[in-house]
Formats: sequence, structure tokens, C-alpha cells
Amino acid sequence: MQKRWIITKHDHDNCRRFAADLKTSPLLAALLIARGYDTAERALKFLNPAYEDLHEPFLMLGMREAASRVLLAIEKREKILIWGDYDVDGTTGTTLLRSVIRTLGGESVFHIPNRFTEGYGVNTPALEQAKADGVKLVITVDCGIRSFEPLEWAKGNGLDVIVTDHHLSDETRGNPPAFAVVNPNQPGCQYPDKHLAGVGVAFKLAHAMLREKGHSDKINDLLKITAIGTVADIMQLTGENRAIVALGLRDLPKTKNWGLKALMEVADCRSDMTSYVIGFRIAPRINAAGRMDVAKHVVELLESGDFADARKLANLLDSRNRERQKMQQQITDLALLETEKLSEARFVVVSGDGWHRGVIGLAASRIAERVFRPTIVLSSENGIAHGSARSIPNFHLLHAMESCPELFEQFGGHAAAAGMKIKTDSIEALRERLEQYASLHLSDDQLVPELRIDAHVSSETLSLGMVEELKRLEPFGAGNPKPVFVTKDLMIDGEPFVMKEKHLKLKLVGGRGKRFEAVWWDGVERSKKRTLKRGNGIQLAYTPETNVWQGTTRLQLVVEDLREHN
Repeated sequence: MQKRWIITKHDHDNCRRFAADLKTSPLLAALLIARGYDTAERALKFLNPAYEDLHEPFLMLGMREAASRVLLAIEKREKILIWGDYDVDGTTGTTLLRSVIRTLGGESVFHIPNRFTEGYGVNTPALEQAKADGVKLVITVDCGIRSFEPLEWAKGNGLDVIVTDHHLSDETRGNPPAFAVVNPNQPGCQYPDKHLAGVGVAFKLAHAMLREKGHSDKINDLLKITAIGTVADIMQLTGENRAIVALGLRDLPKTKNWGLKALMEVADCRSDMTSYVIGFRIAPRINAAGRMDVAKHVVELLESGDFADARKLANLLDSRNRERQKMQQQITDLALLETEKLSEARFVVVSGDGWHRGVIGLAASRIAERVFRPTIVLSSENGIAHGSARSIPNFHLLHAMESCPELFEQFGGHAAAAGMKIKTDSIEALRERLEQYASLHLSDDQLVPELRIDAHVSSETLSLGMVEELKRLEPFGAGNPKPVFVTKDLMIDGEPFVMKEKHLKLKLVGGRGKRFEAVWWDGVERSKKRTLKRGNGIQLAYTPETNVWQGTTRLQLVVEDLREHN
């Protein structure tokens, strides 16, 4: 699909002046100005994330009640249950809270619901079992904000529940009847940062409790696990999240956690731990547990006291991840076949019988990216379909779903992603209603994918030194993406080399004969209808990276898009 290139314009004189003030290159100064860090104070704060950037936890609505109740439970030796979601966000947050409760002298058990038999969120049968087992207090992590009926049961049966979550509250019903709700996105909460992950909210509760009990020295140790969950949940890496991730990744290779050590080993992680490494190597292996099997293995891994045991669990997650990759490809291919019947749709809803529910969210992401439409992928079984939705920029998924709430058995999420449960008989009605909604809220212009390009860079300027300086902008991720540049004076030098039947490696030559290598992930598919022959001139949109191979560091251009010109 042809992308619309949006190239940022810069005031070059202003960039040079700002660069002189900051003692950086004009390119880095231009990027900082364009991202809103247009004063020396803002830019230096952004470039130097610090512990002082973490906000006061008691600014969050419900925090004082929640922290006091947990500390009381620890003091009275009450049995505490941590109820975590089955994704990385939930499992890391569960591990974090259990660690803090142990540090403060308490005991806890945990429950990570099975994706396939229990589904998302809090459920009454498991709460009934917890009550029977003597649990007095339940703390949710990354879930619970829409679990009205289970929390009504808990309140009516003397079981206190503290909800820690970051998902949006129900606009009509508000918050569920919990003892306390800790969520920066709940109505009336004045917390200055609304982009915390579920593990980030759990971290703030831990932060509050440790400080109240004089253990502020322990807070820093929690940032590693919080950083992993924050990156994995694709949260905005600006504001407080930037500080959490930057500080958490800083000495991650030196972690004393046996589980993290084993996971980094099996994922072939080296000393340079970046948000990219977390997102593409660590997070998929953790998430695979909840997608393919039982997510409690993640908590067991991260709490392992023995490296040999940790290695076994890490190898299990690695195996599950390979299974996930195969299954994801199968389901994505099947779902893409279904989308061919919906070529005119503005909102894609596809379904299949018995599709593996652990990978439908990943399939939805791939399809939304491929066809550039908001997408729901549903797996049907015994009259009920479980679904996962992914959106495109400027289209709020949850608002779309809230336009037809009566069609769902259960749903929740936010602007970019959502989950749901629906009767199979209602799928066609859902498709029609969401298509109507999208027709009103998505213009033709919004259905053309945009590629935002940060700057023009000449082939003569491209260098390893430039890439090294750009690392000062890390951690990269949502809200702070890797810079994308365009270089116009390039020519293809030789036939593209196909890697693993789907990726392309291009040899390029720039002005004054300077040579470059470029890699185009999924380039075989993405280069269809393009002419990539030796001698062809191209404009290349790319992110520059370093590629280390056999001890040698080379500049590598990762292709985002290209345009031919002869």
C-alpha cells in the first residue's frame, strides 16, 4: 500500500543555534525541537532521565486508601491474593507486588487467570475459591476496572478488593464497587501522567508502601521489572514512563534476578539492553506463556531462587514462543484470506472456528497494519466468539465498540486495542454496526497510511557517529519512535538479496560513491509492484542502526519505505 510521506520541516538557523546551546549536532537539535523539547531546560531533562522524574504516588486517586489497606493486611497477617492479567504487564506487576509484600513482612498468593478457560479480568468462581481459602484482601494488576459483577459479589461477601489498573473506566457505570481503585485514568484522578502501564500503576502502589515503611532504598530495584512490563505493553515512552524505562534498563544486564538472567540468556541478549531488545526478544517470550499455555510460569520464573530451575522455565517459555510464532502465521494467513472478501470495508471484522485465541491479537495487529483498517479477529467455539481488536491512528476503538454495547457479552480496552466476548450469532450485526460507525468517523484521507519522516539526510552525512549520537534519544518506543530519515541521492547497486524467503537486503551507493547496506523486513511482500534493479535511483525512508557482526560494527539502514526515480 502506497504511503503518504509527511516530512518534518525545520528552521535550520534555529536548529544550529539550539545545537550550539546544547553542544549537540544540528540534526539532534532539530529532532528535539520537533518532538516538543524546544528549550534547553526541556531538552536536557529529556536527554537525562532521572529518579526525580518519578511523580509523587499519593497524587493518584485512591492511593492512600489502597496503601493503608495493604499495610494493615500485612500487619494483621491477613492472606493477600494478587490477581494479575496474563500478559507481560500483568505478570510483571504480580511479581513486583509479591516481592514488595515479602519485603514488608507479609505473605501473598497469586492467581493469573487462564486465557482459555477463564478469560480476561476478574471472575466470581475464582473469588469464591479465594474466600474459601482464607483470603481477606485481593489486589488486581492490569485488570478489574470493568469487573462489576465479581466485585459486587466480593463486597457482599466481606472480601476487600483493591483494583490497580490503567484501562479506561466504563463511561456510564464509572468504577466497580472496590475497596479502593488506583488508576490514573479513572474519572476525577489528577495524577499528572495518564500513560502508566498496569505494572507502572502497581509500581506506584509499591513506591507508596515502601516509602511509608522507610524502605525508599528498595524502590530503585523495582524499576527493572517495571521497565520490562512498560515496554512490552507498548506504552508511551515519554514523561514518567521514559524515566522508568531508562533507569530500569540502565543496569539490567547486572540483574540479580535468576529468572531475568535465564531469560536474557535464552533470548541471546547481549550487554546492550535497549527498549528494542525488550520489545522483540524478552517480551514475546514472556507473553508466549499466557498466549499458548499458563502465564503463572512467568511469575514462577521471575521468583526462581535457583539458576538451574530458572533455565528450565526460560527454555519452556522459549519453546512456547516458537509454537506461538508458527500458530500466529497460520491464523494470520487464514484471517487475511477472509479480509479479501471485505475489500471495501472501512472496519474489518473476520472470524474463524477454533482459531487459537492466544494469537488472534497478534493476527489483528498484522492485518490492521497490512490493510490499514481497524480490525477485529474473532475465534468462535460453541456459539461464543472471543475477539481481539487493533486500531489505526486517529480512530478510537473503545468508542467504536461503545456505540453498540448490547452486542457484546463482555468488552474492554482503549483507543488502540481492545478485547471482547460475543455470541457468534451477533458477529454479522457487529460487522454492520462497526462499519456504520467507521463510515461516519473515518474519512478517505484517514485510510491512507502516513509515514512521518523526521528529516532529510544526505548520503554524505550518514555515518556510525550519527547513529551513536541518536542513541541519546533512547529509550525508543511509542511516543518517542526511532527517527526516520529520507535520503534521495541513492542508487541500487546489484540485485536485492532475499533472506528467509521474505526479507530483502539491498546494496546501495550514494553521492561520491559512498556504499551502504539496507535491510527491508518483509520486503518481498512490501516491494510488490516496485522496480528494484541495479542502477535504479531511489529515495529511501529508513531508520539508521548499527549492526554488529563478528566483532565488526557497520551502519545498516532499516527500510521503512522507498520511492523509485530513474
